[in-house]
Amino acid sequence: MKQSRKNVIKRILKYASPYRKSMICAMIFALLYVVLNLTAPVLIGLAIDRAVEKGNVNFNEIWQLLLMTAVTVLSGAVFQWLMGLCINTVSYMTVRDIRREIFAKFNSVPLKYIDSHPHGDLISRIINDTDAVGDGLLQGITQLFSGIIMIFCTLAFMIAMNFFIAIVVVIITPLSMFVAAFITRLSQKQFKLQSETQGEISAYINEYVGQQKLVKAFGYEDEAQESFDEINQRLYVCGKKSQFYSSLANPSTRFVNGIVTTAVCVTGAVSVINGSLTVGQISAFITYANQYTKPFNEVTGVIPQLQTALAGAERVFTLLDENDQIPDPENAPDCLPCKGRIDIDHVDFSYSPDKKLITNFDLHVAPGSKVAIVGPTGCGKTTLINLLMRFYDADKGDIRIDGTSIYNMKRDTLRSMYGMVLQESWLYNATVRENIAYGKPDASLDEIKAAAKSAFIDHFIERMPDGYDTMITEDGSNLSQGQKQLMCIARVMLCDPPMLILDEATSSIDTRTEIRIQKAFNNMMKGRTSFIVAHRLSTIKEADTILVMKDGNVIEQGSHSQLMSRNGFYTNLYNSQFASSAT
Repeated sequence: MKQSRKNVIKRILKYASPYRKSMICAMIFALLYVVLNLTAPVLIGLAIDRAVEKGNVNFNEIWQLLLMTAVTVLSGAVFQWLMGLCINTVSYMTVRDIRREIFAKFNSVPLKYIDSHPHGDLISRIINDTDAVGDGLLQGITQLFSGIIMIFCTLAFMIAMNFFIAIVVVIITPLSMFVAAFITRLSQKQFKLQSETQGEISAYINEYVGQQKLVKAFGYEDEAQESFDEINQRLYVCGKKSQFYSSLANPSTRFVNGIVTTAVCVTGAVSVINGSLTVGQISAFITYANQYTKPFNEVTGVIPQLQTALAGAERVFTLLDENDQIPDPENAPDCLPCKGRIDIDHVDFSYSPDKKLITNFDLHVAPGSKVAIVGPTGCGKTTLINLLMRFYDADKGDIRIDGTSIYNMKRDTLRSMYGMVLQESWLYNATVRENIAYGKPDASLDEIKAAAKSAFIDHFIERMPDGYDTMITEDGSNLSQGQKQLMCIARVMLCDPPMLILDEATSSIDTRTEIRIQKAFNNMMKGRTSFIVAHRLSTIKEADTILVMKDGNVIEQGSHSQLMSRNGFYTNLYNSQFASSAT
């Protein structure tokens, strides 16, 4: 959703509003800094007037004026530092709050949003775009506070000294703002495109780095380089255009300011000749003219950063404005007893409206049943798991656990009923102990060891340098795929859930260990409703019920022996698998 710049700025300021005390302090320090900064030229001008007449130089007064000037400049520097400290506080606190809200948003948006957007682009929004907002806010507030105060205070000092010259400065200076506004409109579109392309290149790099083994295995380095170069070239072009347009602003306004200084010098010289100004006063006036135009120069100098900040903020707010997932029902209990009866009635679901996947799906599972789900790729096996866990909501129909609709439960309550082991193992940068206890952080070490022993990974862990306190690198890159999967299995065994979902849970484990794990799973599945997604049909022969799926529908259902006796789709699938293995 496109947002106007005015609304974007309002929203940024709204995030900064809790820190208004720091903003007020910054304004006070800015006022003191500007007043002291403008007092110094007056003192210097007085010192000049004490030294212009030959043979009539008052050294005592000059030294006193120079000492007062030094104290004034030093005090102004202290207040400028305090102003910067307050503004930094506002900027960093605001960015912290925005980043925290984005991270929380990832937990509240539907999983469909996360799945449908490149993860690198989402990462870019929470890191690069929020940093750009912080930098722009820091520069914007600095120029806003000190700039506005500088303009009005300088104008007051100039009017007090000479009204006519002050009017000349005021009339000419706004030309620089018209020039800056014109250039800003030219560069705004390019900065937005630059921000979007940065998100695109972040997504591509994230994808490429994460799949390096696959890239090298298929010899895709050259093609990957070409794709990267194409995106990088587009980023270069829009970056060059945005910087080119924005770089025109500062020299253009400085040209106008040069005209202002020239006008002050000419009119000031005439005034000195006429006797209405002294040499010291015209010196101070020239300084004031530069001070008056300085805020305009500074604003145009940070236009690139401000434009980048606005473009980044728009991308951030677009994410924050995404619709949240359907909220949990009010007054739903935090915990429900679970016997494991599953009823799926007339469920329709599709990932996109134009492509139907599951239609009028019915399934009834008795408590404690072991249900295997098989079928060709894309038939809907994983989709069924997504619906059971409510990662996605059904378009139509209902799913009930022990007679209670899952849509009348809290999501946390529903998901706590399942233990889930996926084909893709996930570990995070923490100790072995913390990774196994991911779903039960308060578990004791004895409980963790017992779960590891059940998953047949305890001996391997004990041989690690620090045992259960050994750090695992990001995504478990210092472990084999099989070791990671065993650790994920131990994680589920520790939680001891009432129902299980095993999605190719032993796909990366050697045959000997798989047999042992299957025994552990069989013990674990006793009395528990279990769903097993399997491609190797030999692993699900003992299932109570086998669901054969095709094109989103269950086309056959029964035990292994029943399905084989029918000589249907399952029989062909089973025989073809073993025929290929025999070959």
